[in-house]
Amino acid sequence: MKNTLKSLTACLLIALFLVSASFTTLKESVDPGDQDKVVNRYLYVAVPGIRNYLGYGGHGLLVFDMDNDHKFVKRIKTKGYMANGKPSNVKGIAVSLPLNSLYISTLEGLQRIDLETEELVWERAFQGGADRMSISPDGKIMYLPSLEKDFWNVVDCETGELIKTIDVVQRAHNTVYGPSGDFVYMGDIASPLLHVAETKSHTIAKKIGPFSNGIRPFTINSSETLAFINVDDLLGFEVGDLRTGEVIAQIKVEGWDKGPVRRHGNPSHGVALSPDEKEVWLCDGHNMRMHVFSADPPYQQLTTIPLQDMPGWVTFSLDGKYVYPSSGEVIDAETRTILLTLKDEFHNYVASEKMIEVHMNGGKAVKAGDQFGIGRK
Repeated sequence: MKNTLKSLTACLLIALFLVSASFTTLKESVDPGDQDKVVNRYLYVAVPGIRNYLGYGGHGLLVFDMDNDHKFVKRIKTKGYMANGKPSNVKGIAVSLPLNSLYISTLEGLQRIDLETEELVWERAFQGGADRMSISPDGKIMYLPSLEKDFWNVVDCETGELIKTIDVVQRAHNTVYGPSGDFVYMGDIASPLLHVAETKSHTIAKKIGPFSNGIRPFTINSSETLAFINVDDLLGFEVGDLRTGEVIAQIKVEGWDKGPVRRHGNPSHGVALSPDEKEVWLCDGHNMRMHVFSADPPYQQLTTIPLQDMPGWVTFSLDGKYVYPSSGEVIDAETRTILLTLKDEFHNYVASEKMIEVHMNGGKAVKAGDQFGIGRK
């Protein structure tokens, strides 16, 4: 009898140990602190992200699951300025990780949205309007261009308060905050010079160029030594040396002619550098294509990819696997294959020039991409 009780006790202890171990393993597998196991990768797409056209996804912030064939997850309703009875054009999108907030700029101003509650924290109007902004690596400071006026606003990301105004030439537009946090690169459409601000004093430190025409979309490499730039009237891109200030190359698309475009008034409006900095992807509005080039001299033209609509922007996923033209396709960067087109909850296809990748751990953003396809090497 004693031996039987000993055996039962031993079995019970073993069973309790196994149950305890299994609960410990389960707890570890879902611990919110373990980002590698619970992180979700989402693509946030702000609409209307092509002018104020509601036929490309309606109005709101659309969320897609990058690890589940980019399936539609939800629509976050966004309040906002109205123009002529329609939601105002979205001009830019950015994320501050420490503030766990996503920002949307419109023609009139700026919105801050909490990524956990999905509620509007504040909305600020800015004199002169707002365009495509960029946030410092530490998530504290935003450079917000006026709506093609002659200045940039330096803004506190937490409060939305104006810190300083930086004068440029005439048509402030696209903005890239350098990965170092030391410089901000600012494109003025009316100028052939890329303006570079030093972020300690928020003053213009140097100018790159002149390029062959006014600056349109552009991107930079991670070491902040090269800029790849669209300019007015060029089907192609130019390359600037950010150290010397010189223009070192002009690359024209071969085999395709320039022609009329429905938006932006420019043959190439949209350029991205792959995260490994090996390729340049270029928008062609008239021919509705993406052209792919080597990112090293002589910048060989590698291939072309037809799209369903006119592209006016392009960016990459953080891992470099996916390419996102604003025409709504998801492209496999390696195979050049169109995998799918983004669709909303009504099965309508979604297109936007304003999208950003965000990795969420529960209600907290732990990593974020950039609306500009900047290098990450």
